[in-house]
Amino acid sequence: MKSVLLAAGLASGLSQAAFAAAEKYTLDPSHSQIVFEYNHLGYSNTTGIYSGFNGTIDFDAADPKASSVAVTVKTDTLYTGWEERTKHFLSGDFFNAAAHPEITFKSTGIEVTGDKTGKITGDLTINGVTKSIVLDAALNQQGEHPMAKKPWIGFEATTTVKRTDFNMGAFAPYVSDEVKVHISIEAQKAE
Repeated sequence: MKSVLLAAGLASGLSQAAFAAAEKYTLDPSHSQIVFEYNHLGYSNTTGIYSGFNGTIDFDAADPKASSVAVTVKTDTLYTGWEERTKHFLSGDFFNAAAHPEITFKSTGIEVTGDKTGKITGDLTINGVTKSIVLDAALNQQGEHPMAKKPWIGFEATTTVKRTDFNMGAFAPYVSDEVKVHISIEAQKAE
């Protein structure tokens, strides 16, 4: 859901690079994660994670606001650390993975807020429902990957979403409606 901060880092780090036009980057699924956290009945803060997903960034250094990001996550790749909880999350009470096998994010706008920060607005689709969200994003690093020997970028982003906005409100408000999302992504320049 969460999916998706790339453009912000893009936008924020764009001023540092001198590319003539947008360049395509693809996510490194082995080093990209979406971690979400919610409160369980006031007793604990519990997490879930998505990793291994795909996406692209069109990175425009000359005009950061023209950059974009798109991410697709397979709903059933969720990991919670507890098999029964994962099965419940993938059921109709929450993600409804059988009916909605993908979670997507597609940016609709980028606001550059600093040398390495930005806000990415985009459409998040979970459980068949699409809502606009804003990611607070930051560029971690941009440069040549020391092993891959090709241009690489890394970003962090955070947001908070409401489960009830996506028809996932089982047990709210006892299990928190608000879910904190942290995204960490690496992307490599496309061939």
